[in-house]
Amino acid sequence: MRANCALLCLSAMLAGCSAGTGAEEQATGLPVAAGCFVTGSRAVNVNLELAKAPRERQKGLMGREFLAANSGMLFQYQERQGPDHGFWMFQTLIPLDIAYLDRNGVIGNIRNMPPCASSNGARCPSYPAGVEFVSAVEMNAGFFKAHGIAAGDRLELSANNCTP
Repeated sequence: MRANCALLCLSAMLAGCSAGTGAEEQATGLPVAAGCFVTGSRAVNVNLELAKAPRERQKGLMGREFLAANSGMLFQYQERQGPDHGFWMFQTLIPLDIAYLDRNGVIGNIRNMPPCASSNGARCPSYPAGVEFVSAVEMNAGFFKAHGIAAGDRLELSANNCTP
């Protein structure tokens, strides 16, 4: 009986250690999609948490202290958003860059978004897209520049399409 209990406990511990692909993904409960940003000369692989529902988009990356390299969040909308629609950094602790994408995943604009230290959301600036968009991707600040990703490049959500 004791041996069975010990075996059961060990199995539970091992299952807990190997479950999921990362603490951030498990903590959010959001699905994660592999994809890549395709430039004229190469593809940069990424893992993106998918924020589709209004509540998921509203929370975004608030409260996170860390975002793994080549990881980010994809905000997906059912309808096209206007150029004045933007994102803010209220209660967001890490500096981010955001790329605004059209229906085909083509980047229309990229903005840098430093964290807002104010405890009052009304004092945090908004970062409007400047272009119409249907999705947006937040990545660690400097990600797009470091990888030579710019307006006109595109996001592919299938690893099969990750060829320049």
